[in-house]
This record gives sequence, structure tokens and C-alpha cells, in this order.
Amino acid sequence: MSRENLEKEGITLLGNQKVKYPDNYAPEVLETFLNKHPDNDYFVKFNCPEFTSLCPITGQPDFATITISYVPGEKMVESKSLKLYLFSFRNHGDFHEDCVNIIMKDLIRLMDPKYIEVWGKFTPRGGISIDPYCNYGKAGTRWEEIAWKRLTEHDMYPEKIDNR
Repeated sequence: MSRENLEKEGITLLGNQKVKYPDNYAPEVLETFLNKHPDNDYFVKFNCPEFTSLCPITGQPDFATITISYVPGEKMVESKSLKLYLFSFRNHGDFHEDCVNIIMKDLIRLMDPKYIEVWGKFTPRGGISIDPYCNYGKAGTRWEEIAWKRLTEHDMYPEKIDNR
């Protein structure tokens, strides 16, 4: 199989004009492709400034910027499938902390990355904003230690909050 065909293997959403946006939580839309540089350690970062989910108690919408950074192993997440996956939270009811942990765990199952972190910066509701952060480093690797260090130091220099 040619390199070009190998790159396209398993990718069904990118370039497809007839994609249906999921109307509820849909981890099954996530797709991967092979990392051409699995021997290099490097970060891939996604920013989703229009993330929306629902409060599981009131049904009110919650808005956030979700930032996902990861160091890929053998597989990488395809960006259009990630966009559709994040969109699928729009009618999904979960607390902010649950959303970021669910996203991280789904991506770990999908890709088996060396390292990943997910940070949600939610807009204020009721006069308070919530910014949950979670991360993971592959057990038995140096990334496990890095994950612990980043977790304990992730917010040492918090940004000035000006009502987002």
C-alpha cells in the first residue's frame, strides 16, 4: 500500500461533505491516523473555544474553551472527528470536571498517547468560573513522572480573570 493510501486508511470524516453532527455524546466518531514520527516526542495542541455542554442538574448550557495537548505514540486523533466528538457534548449533561476527564479518558483509549492533558476554562455562571485540569502520563515511562509534575504545578501562574 502506498504511503498516501496508508495515510488515508481509517479516515472517513475529513473531506466528507455529508457528515452528520451527533446530537448527543458520541465517542464512536473519533478517528485516528498513524503518527509518522513515533520516535520523536512532540506536543500536538487543540483549542476548542466554543465547547458547550449542559449542567446535569438544571439543563442550563455551560460554555468553555477546552485545550487538549498530547504527545502521540503510534496513533494520532484526526481533527475533524475530534471537532464532531467535542460538538457531541452540546446536549450532554455532565459537570465540568466530568467533561474534561471523559474527554481525556476517551482519547487515551483511542490513541494510547505517551502523555495527554485536558484543560477546561468555563465561563462564569452564578458569578464563578470553573477551570478543571486533568492529565495522564503513560505508566512506566518518563511521561508518568512528567504528568505528576505538570499536575502539581499546572496553575502556578494563573491568568488574570476578567469575566472571560
